[in-house]
Parts: sequence; C-alpha cells; structure tokens
Amino acid sequence: MEIIVPGIVYLVGAGPGDPELLTLKALRLIKYCDALVHDALIPDEITKEAGKNTEIFHVGKRAGKCSVPQAETNALILKLAKEGKNVVRLKGGDPFVFSRGGEEVSILEKNGISVEIVPGITSGIAAPTYFGIPLTHRDAASSVTFVTGHERVDKEKKTVNWRDLAKSSDSLVIFMGIKNIEFIVEELILGGLDKNTKCAVIQEATLKNQKCLIEKLDNLPDKIKEKEFLAPSIIIIGKIVEFKVNNNITKVSDVYLPDINKVQLYNKSQK
Repeated sequence: MEIIVPGIVYLVGAGPGDPELLTLKALRLIKYCDALVHDALIPDEITKEAGKNTEIFHVGKRAGKCSVPQAETNALILKLAKEGKNVVRLKGGDPFVFSRGGEEVSILEKNGISVEIVPGITSGIAAPTYFGIPLTHRDAASSVTFVTGHERVDKEKKTVNWRDLAKSSDSLVIFMGIKNIEFIVEELILGGLDKNTKCAVIQEATLKNQKCLIEKLDNLPDKIKEKEFLAPSIIIIGKIVEFKVNNNITKVSDVYLPDINKVQLYNKSQK
C-alpha cells in the first residue's frame, strides 16, 4: 500500500494588487507549487505566473456576489495537501490581516498539515502610502488602528466600539467600511471626534483604476455616494490626512514580473 506524504500549504500574501509589489518569495512559490488556491482580488497577471502543470482554483469572496463558502475552501486545501501536493493559498494583502488566514491555519494544523506563512503588503499600508499619506507623524499621530468596518453578522459580541476608537487612536485605517460608512461616521462623531476631521477614501489602491477622495468626516458618506466609491476601498480618518505630502500619487507599475531564476539582488562587483 502506497503511503502518501502530505504536502505543505504555503499561506501567501499577494500584496495590495500591483503585481510588482509581490514578494520574491511569493513569486517563487507561485511558480513552482502543485496547486494554487486564490482569492477574488488576485490579478490575472499574478495567477498566470503559475507553472503550466499547476492546478488553479478560484475561491474568491466578494460582498453581494456569488462566492465559495469558507468551509468548502478549507476542505479543498486540506484535500490537496493530503494528496501530497504543495499548495499555495494566495490571499490579497497580508494573509493575517482581515483575510481569515488564522482560521485556515488552525484547521490545517489540527489535521497534521505543515503550514508556512509568507507575509504580504497589506492595502491598509499601501493605499495611504501610494497617495502620500503617512500613517504616523511626530506632529500628528503616534498610534494607528486597523479596524474592520464589517463585523460578522452572526458574531455574538461586537468588538468594534467606534465611540471608543474616536478617543483612543490618532489614525484609523478602516477595511471594508464603505457599506456601513454612515453608521461609522455617526458613531465616531458621537464619540467625540471632530466632524471637520480630514478623511481619505482610496479605491483599488496600487491598480490602474485607483482613485482617492479627501473630505471632512461629516461630509464623507454623501461624497462617497456622489463620487461612486465602491469596494475594495480603504478609509483613513485622522489629522494625519492633513499631512498628505503632495498631490502626486505613486506611479502604478506597468506589469513586469521577472524570471525568478534571473533575479539579481545586488551587483556582485559592489560586494
């Protein structure tokens, strides 16, 4: 009887969208894995880097659209690993920042599957950076809070208290907050945050269609509707937005992914 040695699952962050923000390690794993299981926000330019014999599975989840249930995704990854395949589980941003990575790792480890975690650049950092908004500044912000604007509906106890956050953090970076923005703004103002506080909303950060809105807190819900900002968007709230360094956004790369075997990290003559 043949004994199959389980494969390794690599939980990999793909970064915020621009393929050139993919790490070299992530690119190498994508190129040489046996199976690639990826989310909805992964650009085709990244998934097409997989090897010609790689099995590719799309398990994306988007609000308001058909999606693969998390339980099915977990079962798929587990099945592939038990078949002896090395699996890349590719997630947008960082796999441990609002990506359910912790849940997936827990299930795999309970089933005896080895897991390696590869960090990625979260959009919560990339979005403001691309538009020149520092999240910390000695004159304005010594603390940053990453927070979801969309807690689970069936969660027994809500953990996000917007009124408390209005007082406790200099900079708020809100993921998945577009749908609930009216409630969020109302609660922040009731918590004592000045209604004139500057805010930024950044949609599709680091991609060619990225756009940014700067507005006062109390006007934010109306402006988001007027300018038709949609998910995926990052919302930044705090005095820090006033410290936006310039009006020039970081140039979005023309897609270029190098051959991983030819990457030279430094000039040997300079050693």
